[in-house]
Amino acid sequence: MPNSIKFIAACGCLGAVVLASAACSPRRIPPMTVTDLMEDRVVLDGVLMKCNQNPSKARNDADCMNARIAIDRLASRTDPAEEQKRTEEFERSREQLRATQEKLRREQEAKTKVDAYHLPLVPVEPPAQPPPPSNSSPPVVRESNP
Repeated sequence: MPNSIKFIAACGCLGAVVLASAACSPRRIPPMTVTDLMEDRVVLDGVLMKCNQNPSKARNDADCMNARIAIDRLASRTDPAEEQKRTEEFERSREQLRATQEKLRREQEAKTKVDAYHLPLVPVEPPAQPPPPSNSSPPVVRESNP
């Protein structure tokens, strides 16, 4: 029986040592998500600096990949004020083009339109008289039956 108490005590001490060493080791910090990096630009810059200092580690590191994705998404975002400015400028240029085309269309219509009240006056001459018939043949007169 003394052996079993020593054995139990030794196993208990070994278990305590294992638990103590596990509790003292630093926990693995999960990689930051793309959304977290997009919201916190300072952390994003820090992660990118760390990745640029050690490029061989950066290819496999989840933080570096997420940081690059966050940079791409931030670059693709457009400022709403800038987007509205572009839309307003587009509408303005489209309206100018419409006005120019309408003006050209009116000019073409004016060139091809004929106004009967402003035509030049042409004198009307009576039709030319046919030559008098020759005496060799009598004129043929036909009468129709009513």
